Amino acid sequence: MSKGKILFQLTGSIACFKACQVLSLLVQSGYEVEIAASKAALAFVGEATLEGLTGRPVHSEVFAKSEYMNHIHLARWADVVVLCPATANSINKLAAGIGDDLISTLFLAHDFQKPYFIAPAMNDKMLMHPATQTSLRTLAAWGIRILPTESGALACGEIGSGRLLDPARIFNEIQTVCERRSACASKLPLRVLVTAGGTREPIDGVRAITNFSTGRTGSGIAERLAAEGHQVTLLRSKDAVRPTKNREGLRERTFITFSDLEMALQEELSRHEYDAVYHAAAVSDFSIASISGQGAERKGKIESKGDVVLTLRPNPKLVDSLRGFSLNPRIKVIAFKLTNTALPDERREAVHRLAVQARPDYIVHNDLSEIKEGDAPGTAHRAHIFATRNPDELREIAVAENKELLADTLERILRGDDYASQS
Repeated sequence: MSKGKILFQLTGSIACFKACQVLSLLVQSGYEVEIAASKAALAFVGEATLEGLTGRPVHSEVFAKSEYMNHIHLARWADVVVLCPATANSINKLAAGIGDDLISTLFLAHDFQKPYFIAPAMNDKMLMHPATQTSLRTLAAWGIRILPTESGALACGEIGSGRLLDPARIFNEIQTVCERRSACASKLPLRVLVTAGGTREPIDGVRAITNFSTGRTGSGIAERLAAEGHQVTLLRSKDAVRPTKNREGLRERTFITFSDLEMALQEELSRHEYDAVYHAAAVSDFSIASISGQGAERKGKIESKGDVVLTLRPNPKLVDSLRGFSLNPRIKVIAFKLTNTALPDERREAVHRLAVQARPDYIVHNDLSEIKEGDAPGTAHRAHIFATRNPDELREIAVAENKELLADTLERILRGDDYASQS
């Protein structure tokens, strides 16, 4: 019985001989493998070798006889796509959206709900070229898994980074994702709780302490999860943006204050066995403890005569309590962290503190400097996603350039997909 369907692509590098070792490991482990090779790749390793390893013919032409629609059929057939080795030329073409051969055309037909691995192999100068680095960042932002390279002797005789990752490690990365997808597929649909929007702490009958959160990020995540057939509960602030799509598979519940949200989280997580919680709500750090001063004497609305003193009390961090509330001891927790124009080291330290304190499985980090004014759908809203199973070894696994790509990335994480460390 097949363990999965893998479309394995090779481009023109001397590292093709190492890619053959990956192919051999995949086939021996029970995966079905189809090969797509560029003309340059076939100059390094012959069709006979590739067909001998897989037992299948090699695809190399866009317009091969009886294979005119292979760029569509192969993309649909595959569960996982691998580009190994990936040259600088192929990486830059994919990022630019060029489709002038079979491999680049296959990428244009790629379903981004399926994992796509890129294993770079090239001279270190080519790897560090600004065009290549920009292309790698672009592809990573689209959800492509960029495998790291190794350092050592290169084919040109120089010493540096750019060597293809060890075949056994490439195989392990592919197999890990395949196994997670298979295990998760048997569990679908999953039950998920998403929080969204900002709390509002009343000062009097007409004033409140609140924040600028629209709830659009959490709403978009809930929509995306519901579209994939998951059972979603959206716990949103009363004035947050509401989902407009996939409403049939989405249950909504609202809150206003910190206490409302705390009570709702405890009720939901203790009464229903959720598989995951995405805690994207912007929760107030403080509530009103007392109000004093001449203007505070009037009930219902503070009078604007004289000074008024508000005494605030800190609220506990709800993210710390999610696992304690939950019926499911294995619940997956995705936390969110917002910083304000912090330096890179300060941002990472803020993420690290949250990882140590709350022990979530993943953290989504935004900085206000990377969010465009207006917070409109499709605008830049860069998010960095960290795996935090070991808080002392934070691993940035993906970067999403807008809310739509973030929702897609987080849905993949729910299915059990993880992302390789970026090179």
